[in-house]
Amino acid sequence: MAATLLIGWAGLLAGAFLLWLLSLRLKNAGIVDIFWGLGFVGLTWFAHFHSNSPGSTESAGPAQWLHLVLVTIWGVRLAGYIGWRNHGQSEDYRYAAMRERHGRSFWWVSLFTVFLLQATLVAALGCLLVIVQTTTPRSVTPWDLLGAGLWSVGFLFESVGDAQLHRFKADPRHRGQVLDRGLWRYTRHPNYFGEALLWWGYAAFALGSAGSIWTLWSPLVMTLLLLKVSGVALLEKTIVERRPGYRQYIESTNAFLPWFPKRDPS
Repeated sequence: MAATLLIGWAGLLAGAFLLWLLSLRLKNAGIVDIFWGLGFVGLTWFAHFHSNSPGSTESAGPAQWLHLVLVTIWGVRLAGYIGWRNHGQSEDYRYAAMRERHGRSFWWVSLFTVFLLQATLVAALGCLLVIVQTTTPRSVTPWDLLGAGLWSVGFLFESVGDAQLHRFKADPRHRGQVLDRGLWRYTRHPNYFGEALLWWGYAAFALGSAGSIWTLWSPLVMTLLLLKVSGVALLEKTIVERRPGYRQYIESTNAFLPWFPKRDPS
């Protein structure tokens, strides 16, 4: 597995470098967001074909194929949605702020702090996916069924949540308002919750492989990133100022785990 992961990491770094060159031409570092989901898909397919273990292409078991299909559906859907959502838009505010902060040096700073960093993060977190594809082929086990079940619920929350948010934002009448219907009635971030849940589904797949318990750090780190770094915490940092009704939404609705909204005492 180690050799497969190292070679996969090198491929991700090369891909990130080429994407960085494109970002210089487009003057938009936000295209790196499309790389996130596709990076995991590419790494998993590479592990599937490259492995010299009995889990290689010709002898991959049903569990490995099921896992490969689910990773591909998730990553392609996420990349496609981000690309479609950002098409024709200006650079994402996160990268625009970095560009302003670093000034003329942003062109090379972005290579290391945005593109190569993300490629490295994909490789590190992707160990959870690689181990499933590089271990002994197996039939579908209860661990795999659990993984597929968690993935399905997570994918539902993420994809439906994204669709509901897009429809809400597309209506000019909702400008400055807060989406508190559909899945957003039960959690302020159904898409982030779904993302975390499907990664725990990948963890269940991994637990069906011998010697894989050490990879559980991957979904744990992913969940922490979504909660404390790039997800909930970052998004809600300024949203109260931009949407006055969001404070009331915070008081009534869980940030992450779905639950029924709290009743307003008034």
